[in-house]
Parts: sequence; C-alpha cells; structure tokens
Amino acid sequence: MIETIHQNSFLLSQILISIAILFDILSFQFKARKKILLCLVIAGIFISTHFLLLGNITASLLMAVAVIRYASSYFYASTKLCSLFLIISLAVMISTFSGILSILSFLGSSFQTMGAFSKNDKRLRELMLIGTSIWLIHNFMAGSPGAVIMEVIFLSSNIIGYYRYYILKSPIKNQE
Repeated sequence: MIETIHQNSFLLSQILISIAILFDILSFQFKARKKILLCLVIAGIFISTHFLLLGNITASLLMAVAVIRYASSYFYASTKLCSLFLIISLAVMISTFSGILSILSFLGSSFQTMGAFSKNDKRLRELMLIGTSIWLIHNFMAGSPGAVIMEVIFLSSNIIGYYRYYILKSPIKNQE
C-alpha cells in the first residue's frame, strides 16, 4: 500500500514537472517581460508541488519563494528585492535542512535570484547558467528524471543564447 502511494506520488510528480516544462518552453517564446514572468510563476507552482510530492521540502519551499520572487518582479522590478529573497532562501534552507540536497537547492536558487535581479543581460545569463547547473545536479541526486530534463532544456537554451549574443557577437540585440 505504501509502495503504491509512493509510486503514484512519483508518477504525479513527473506529470507536474512535464507541465512545468511546457510553461517554461512557452516562456522562451515571449519577448514581453510580464508574459515571461507569468509563465515562470505558473511553472514554479508545478515545480514546487513536484518537489513536495517527492518529499524534498527544501526544494519545494525554495521554488515557492521563486514563485513569489517572479510574481514580485512582475509588479516591482526593484533590484533591492534581491537581498530580501536571498535572506528568505537562506532561512528556508536552514529551517528545512536535510543534507546536501538542501545545500544544492539553496545554491541553485541563490544564483538564479542574483541573475533575476542583474541589470546586465550577460551577467544574468552567466548567473542563470551556474544556478541551472546546480539545480541539474540537485535534480539528478533527488532522482527526478523529469526535473533533470527540465534543467537540461534550460541549460541548453541559456548556452545557445549566450553563444549567439556573446560569442558570435550577433548583431541581433537582446530585446529583454
């Protein structure tokens, strides 16, 4: 019975992460900042619930903080919020600490928070690459194949964008 519940929770978590991936991919298709943020809010809700179903409380709560961060950014583009979200993330990590997964989710979230509030697109991409790489390791260690695929998609997209804008020195300007 308990094994069936665990299997059902795992299956549901993978379905939720698949829905999150769709919203994340959709977000890449928009240029309007608010549409991107709205997709990330929706994706974050699914990702947070996914981690909750897997019993990864730290990652679930840090994704909930990310949802609030994206929602706040939707209304307030203030870089002063960065420190507040880093402190909140640290408090979540400390209060739910359960080992290396807690540390990895905190580090990944922290780099992405700093990236989200970065004024420079190149710096944003670099910090997001670091954060996404850490989340990729976290999700592999957490045993979530769907979340690993999600981070590979994010990482690939960021690398392609970075290559286009900063290595090839494409004449196309970043409109974000």
